[in-house]
Amino acid sequence: MAFHHTHLPQLAGQLFLTDGGLETTLIFREGFTLPEFAAFTLLSYEAGYQALRAYFQTYARLANTYQVGLILESATWRANPDWGAKLGYAPKILAEMNTQAIQLLREIQAEYQTVHTPIVVSGNLGPRGDGYVPTTAMTAEQAQTYHQFQIATLQGAGAELITAMTINYVEEAIGIVRAAQAVGMPVVIAFTVETDGRLPTGQSLQAAIEAVDVATGQGPLYYMINCAHPTHFAGILAPGAPWVERIRGLRANASTMSHAEHNESETLDDGNPQELGDLYRELQASFPHITILGGCCGTDDRHVEAICRACLPVGWAALTNPLHQVRQSLGV
Repeated sequence: MAFHHTHLPQLAGQLFLTDGGLETTLIFREGFTLPEFAAFTLLSYEAGYQALRAYFQTYARLANTYQVGLILESATWRANPDWGAKLGYAPKILAEMNTQAIQLLREIQAEYQTVHTPIVVSGNLGPRGDGYVPTTAMTAEQAQTYHQFQIATLQGAGAELITAMTINYVEEAIGIVRAAQAVGMPVVIAFTVETDGRLPTGQSLQAAIEAVDVATGQGPLYYMINCAHPTHFAGILAPGAPWVERIRGLRANASTMSHAEHNESETLDDGNPQELGDLYRELQASFPHITILGGCCGTDDRHVEAICRACLPVGWAALTNPLHQVRQSLGV
């Protein structure tokens, strides 16, 4: 099927799923070792490649079952120049990894996309530094230069969208948006927040979104919140506030732990999928424009399915239940 690049279907208001916590699933459920939390390294050998394929296929089948949209995020959160160099990847090989990551998702898109399940392939960016601690902050100009390489590579590979996740300070967000604008790519910024709902810098989420919009002419297609539990940010969202209306997506952690506690933990807290789904439903009741829903650290397909079922329009959960579909096919 054709690219959605000029008309991204998630903007129409239909429920769209994302995947869950890619890295935590691969490490704690599948038993893979990911140096520096870099999932793209799996692309370099057959067993790793097949694990990534199976992971993304799980979410494609889930979206098909419930007849909802899906955004597939490439396994490239760590595939930027500094992290690539730290892992021993020369720029040419790193570019090949980014390209291969998009090609994998394009294959899954072609296999699973239907009229009822539009699938968007997104090129995923992570921060230059640590996802939780903005240690060596760049200026917006430096961030634009730094991220230009990966954005251009993902665009050339066939990504329909750029999504920057776990962004923890404004200047890097501005630079990413400007780099995407320079090559005509739609871009989404997903900020992470601490347990008080503020960015790791202490800046409020409202101030961060407003600053990026002012600096880029409302450049982001929309904003998301990721790598935080709903209890960390639900209280700061004000219904009807213009800055809140710019937020269309949530990818929450399974655990209520802080970022510091996550860093120190040697085990995975995967929370309770049903409780997480209930929290999403409560948020969506107040903010119905937030229709792009998935997970982050500690979540997997169980959590995303619980979120999906909790947030489907009334009646859809029953109609898309596999048991209902079997009965319908049998005429009973």
